[in-house]
Amino acid sequence: MKTFLKKHPAFVLIIGLCALFFTQQKVVMPLVYEVIKSDLFLVDSNDKASQLPISTHLTELAFNNCNQYIKSKLASNITVTFPGKPINAWSLGNYQYVINAEITTSSDPTKTNTHKYACRITYKNGDDQEGVEDLKNWTVDGLSGLENI
Repeated sequence: MKTFLKKHPAFVLIIGLCALFFTQQKVVMPLVYEVIKSDLFLVDSNDKASQLPISTHLTELAFNNCNQYIKSKLASNITVTFPGKPINAWSLGNYQYVINAEITTSSDPTKTNTHKYACRITYKNGDDQEGVEDLKNWTVDGLSGLENI
C-alpha cells in the first residue's frame, strides 16, 4: 500500500480534494445555512435601513458630526467650508449612516479645491436617544475621499 501511495501522489491528492469537497458540501455548508437562518446575527432596533437616500434628524446630526471630525483632522492652516446639506445620506440600520458630501478647502486664499467625501458614522447608544446631540456618542467608522488634503 505504501508503495502505491508513493508511486501515485496525484491519485492521493485527488482523493483528498474529493474528501474535502464532500465534507464542505455535506457537513460545513448545512451548518452555515442553519446559522444564517437563525436570529444569531439579527439586531432589532428602531432605526431601519434604507436603500434610498434619506433626510432625517439623525442623518443631519451624522452629517454635522462627520464635518466636525473632518475639521478636527485637517491642519490648522487649511480653511474648510462645509455645505448646509449632504449630497446623499443613507441609513444602514441600527443607527449606522453613510454620508456623501463635498467640502471646499483652501490653504491659499486665491486657490480653492472641492472634495467629495464619504463618511460612515455610527450612533453608539442605539435606541436610547437621550445623548444623540453629544459628539462623544458617535463614532466615525470610515472616511474616504479626503486622502489628498
